[in-house]
Amino acid sequence: MTDTDKPSLRLATFGNGCFWCTEAVFQRLAGVDQVMSGYSGGDVDNPTYKQVCTGTTGHAEVIQIKFDPSVISFDELLEVFWKTHDPTTLNRQGADVGTQYRSVVFYHDETQKQQAEHFKQKLDEAGVFAAPIVTEITEFTKFYPAEADHHNYFNQHGSQGYCQAVIRPKVDKFTEVFRDKLKQN
Repeated sequence: MTDTDKPSLRLATFGNGCFWCTEAVFQRLAGVDQVMSGYSGGDVDNPTYKQVCTGTTGHAEVIQIKFDPSVISFDELLEVFWKTHDPTTLNRQGADVGTQYRSVVFYHDETQKQQAEHFKQKLDEAGVFAAPIVTEITEFTKFYPAEADHHNYFNQHGSQGYCQAVIRPKVDKFTEVFRDKLKQN
């Protein structure tokens, strides 16, 4: 894969709601080297947070993950992806509404595409969710890092109201469900 500092690392790019929330979850996984909040899937070069929030740029708030596939597989990342948001709500996660909050997997190669499609189909066939999954599975084209104040947000601002009311419960639930996949401190 390109765009990694270490040749053994691979990239995954997911949109599953507010990137402050999703970054906080994926940062805690063993095998995840880096999580970067940003924007993908739109048609404006170098968008700003303010522009993306209007819902008019076509971008989704995403996280780009550098991971070590010898420690955590893309399928395991997909499992966390689908279990930590509602993939049945179109352009919405909780109170966050707009195309920028859509559920999307931006695949980096044909293998990721096949894995994401297969995983999605298995979940739908098993009736895991009460409604059909609306997650887009779209070819990755470009990633724009978010402004610096959005990076590592929960870890730096965990005492803020939004972090305590919205992100903390998600992180706590994730920690309980995926205890065996967490980084060891």
